[in-house]
Amino acid sequence: MKLSEILREDFEVRGDIHIEFNDVRYNSKDTGKGSLFVAIAGHNMDGHNFIDDALDRGAIAVVYEKGRYKPLNNDNVVWIGVNDSREALAWIASRFYGSPSHSLHLIGITGTNGKTTTSFLIREILRKNGKKTGLIGTIKYLIDEEEITAQHTTPESLQFQKLLHEMLQRGIEYVISEVSSHALSLRRVDYADFEVAVFTNLSREHLDFHRDMEDYFLAKKRLFTELLKKEGVSIINIDDEYGRRLAEEINGNKFLYSISDKKADIYVDDYKLMFNGTEIVAVIKGERHSFKTPLLGIPNIYNVLSAVSVALYFNIPLNTIKEALLNAKAPDGRFENIDEGQKFLVFVDYAHTPDALERLLKSVLKLREGVNHGGRIITLFGCGGNRDRGKRPQMGKIASELSDYVILTSDNPRWEEPRQIIREIEEGISKDNFIVVTDRSDALRIGISMCEKGDILIVAGKGHEDYQEIEGKRFPFSDREILRNILKKLKK
Repeated sequence: MKLSEILREDFEVRGDIHIEFNDVRYNSKDTGKGSLFVAIAGHNMDGHNFIDDALDRGAIAVVYEKGRYKPLNNDNVVWIGVNDSREALAWIASRFYGSPSHSLHLIGITGTNGKTTTSFLIREILRKNGKKTGLIGTIKYLIDEEEITAQHTTPESLQFQKLLHEMLQRGIEYVISEVSSHALSLRRVDYADFEVAVFTNLSREHLDFHRDMEDYFLAKKRLFTELLKKEGVSIINIDDEYGRRLAEEINGNKFLYSISDKKADIYVDDYKLMFNGTEIVAVIKGERHSFKTPLLGIPNIYNVLSAVSVALYFNIPLNTIKEALLNAKAPDGRFENIDEGQKFLVFVDYAHTPDALERLLKSVLKLREGVNHGGRIITLFGCGGNRDRGKRPQMGKIASELSDYVILTSDNPRWEEPRQIIREIEEGISKDNFIVVTDRSDALRIGISMCEKGDILIVAGKGHEDYQEIEGKRFPFSDREILRNILKKLKK
């Protein structure tokens, strides 16, 4: 591709704009002969410090931020000055890969909780309707049936556009992408044309990255105001206070969903929670429709509503939607039932925010009440290190008040001392119904040993993760695998 094909009027260019480049890189170590190198100013490292390395490895053009770097006197290099190198990378990546989103039905899902399950439900419905799908999300990326390990919920713009390009080349029609607030703030999905934007909810999370909740909300809002096609649709949960605000503040085509608000385009008239699934009676345009799903709990009612809303936008028949939901499976680590024949229940869930933990435990309480289940609720969880510390006492308070017993343990401590994290969780607990077991493996064993017939053990925080991050290193660790191994030994 010629450099002239990716340039804009606001780019300051010095050098031959007609030269050919063969790829785009933002990591100097990946740069090769004929590359275009984009220097990104990151939080921990500044790509401008690695321009020399990129040139030594064969880069023939460099994108840099004006005012942050002074170009070298090198006639063999084309220098491209930009105002924001992340935004420029997104623009260049889209052009380099042929603007693939223009030829795809691109569905973006944003919110604090529910993104992953909603994305899998939408995929299931589309596939049941005979559509070829791609998925970009927290657990994995999928090109039809092929799985690719996910490094980020939403990858950097270069990888994002490359994925869309590969999906298009392989006949994918619909792409469902989780869109994180980090991705929106860091311009990872800029210049992707979203046809559908879904807002699930907003609660305290990532305040180690965002200045405050307002900054967090405004990052999410970009998907609906800046990245959604004019003819596209915004699908919004109006039971959430930020969802109601979003619906009021944006223009264009909107489809609103709710459990209780009859002003919504789809709302719930009745539901039944069970330990083997959920039955939902929803009202759509004045007509009642019944949906059944093996997914559990109130949060999954919202996930079903958002997925059904997307399906209705694409005119998928209701019978197809119902059949897909009936056979849907929750993603790994999302209210996942760990069943090895024991006489008590064990669930693993990714809940790692105050709101998610509260929704999870309230769902378990409703489930227990609905089936006259008299067992205790035992909750095991911790909080991640080097992240928003303010949520720790909040989660301690929620777990203690909504559980019969709590086991505080380590999550991903990262660079923090695990016991200090737990002490901060303890600050929110006023009841004497908890113990501390810092080692998570030991905590899981103790949690199982405490369970009696009819009890419910909730293991929250890590969900699908198969590692534990300690002092900068990731060690193999899966709640799901460890729990299964412990439970299998109980049967011997």
